[in-house]
Amino acid sequence: MLDYLKSIDTQLFLFLNGKHNEFFDFVMYWFSDKYIWYPLYAFLLFLVIKKYRTNSWYIILAVIAVLILSDQISSHLLKSMIQRPRPCHEASLAGMVRTLGNGCGGAYSFVSSHAANSFAIATFLILIIGKYYRFFTPLILIWAIIVSYSRIYLGVHYPGDVLFGAILGIIIGIGIAKLYFYLINKKLNSIEN
Repeated sequence: MLDYLKSIDTQLFLFLNGKHNEFFDFVMYWFSDKYIWYPLYAFLLFLVIKKYRTNSWYIILAVIAVLILSDQISSHLLKSMIQRPRPCHEASLAGMVRTLGNGCGGAYSFVSSHAANSFAIATFLILIIGKYYRFFTPLILIWAIIVSYSRIYLGVHYPGDVLFGAILGIIIGIGIAKLYFYLINKKLNSIEN
């Protein structure tokens, strides 16, 4: 069964990775770069501060916790434990994988840290500020999906890596949001008593 799923994952990867054009080569390369998103991060910070004012520090600390947890679990724990080679390092796919820009990256691919991190941030912030800004949830989900898809397009992750990275990120985002709400409610209760 596992071999069958890997085969489907590889076939889907080759199909998606094989769909290229000059415009999307440029777009996906930059969507995958963390520095291009600094204006978005500044905008997210603005939204948090606008809504929560002096209490925004709690959310900023929670976002840092989300990122650290997501990145450490995806990049260090799961990749070193599972050791699935990136498609661009897979000998059986030599000559079939199209990579752009900085090449292939690290040795292992499962799970995608880009997917885990972007979905962790998106999920956490949707639960924290999504109800206050109508445009926020679809915008941040589109961002997370495009960042995640760019990893397949660039030849460094299989679709399964991205899917499970997104699931990991969603779980972490929900978990940290629940912890945040628990601690905030506990703090508010202690102030009232």
